[in-house]
Amino acid sequence: QVQLVESGGGLVQPGGSLRLSCAASGSIVSIYAMGWYRQAPGNERELVATIISGGSTNYADSVKGRFTISRDNAKNTVYLQMNNLKPEDTAVYYCKAERVREVGFVGRYDYWGQGTQVTVSS
Repeated sequence: QVQLVESGGGLVQPGGSLRLSCAASGSIVSIYAMGWYRQAPGNERELVATIISGGSTNYADSVKGRFTISRDNAKNTVYLQMNNLKPEDTAVYYCKAERVREVGFVGRYDYWGQGTQVTVSS
């Protein structure tokens, strides 16, 4: 079983920055993609950014130019640098590992973290 542990959330003023981290642990052979999603109260969970093992990235239009996703494949860790934060970025941010191959298992599976709260307010 794979576990994802997120860290780095908190309260920040508009225009501020935060850096989220998510570390995957377990008997991992490989992870195809890692990403960040967010869910605000009353809204559906939405994509923020993803990065595949080769380094290609994808961003939601609302965060382009402000957020940067990066990944350390050796550590199975993904990061999200969030700059120029806005009140509308307030949400619970979830980490996702996609198409994970594990020792002793056939097939690939997706895993979610528990989420970390990001609040942007003055």
